[in-house]
Amino acid sequence: MAHHGAPPLAAAPIEAGSLELTSSDVMLEKLETRRSVPLRSFADDTIPADDLERMLTIAARTPDHGRLVPWRFIIVAGPARQTAGERLDALYASRNPDLAPAKQDMWTLYMLRAPVTVILVSRADPAAKIPVWDQELSAGAAGMNLLAAASALGYAAQWLLKWPGRDSEAAAIFGVGMSERVAGFIHLGRQIEKPQDRPRPNLAEVVTRWTG
Repeated sequence: MAHHGAPPLAAAPIEAGSLELTSSDVMLEKLETRRSVPLRSFADDTIPADDLERMLTIAARTPDHGRLVPWRFIIVAGPARQTAGERLDALYASRNPDLAPAKQDMWTLYMLRAPVTVILVSRADPAAKIPVWDQELSAGAAGMNLLAAASALGYAAQWLLKWPGRDSEAAAIFGVGMSERVAGFIHLGRQIEKPQDRPRPNLAEVVTRWTG
């Protein structure tokens, strides 16, 4: 995989009051209260194309050692959700001949829950000088950026990795190659209810200070 982008330009001085030095209380509050929203909490409202493009542009602005871009996005929206769900249901039924009738359209219902689903695909290059682990972390960072961007624009998100993302034949329905891995189905939309937050880690249990 080739490197992407031109070499960085020479650094310029930062003036007082520049965006990089400005604190944003709204941004901090959004980050402090962001949480995944259950799929039952999504409205049917579509996401305007310019909002989705802005989210993906922000998602792509992620740490990327070596500028390899070891990830990509697949958008599933509109009528394509129904088509994808039906194909997933057919594949799932072929694997599970005793599937209960009530579950025979489960993946169609799943794909229809959110107006837009972004499939985050990790495409790490084992031949690159950059370790695969670094590349996989970059894919995860792109996913987290997408969640933050959605929140900043007033949308909710749910990052899941169910059977369609773990099964190579199911993932292939969306064009995921054999050398790629699905990092998650990130469902996006407006929320119609505010679910209770879940317990968060106690910093005393996850933070240590190295003193030498």
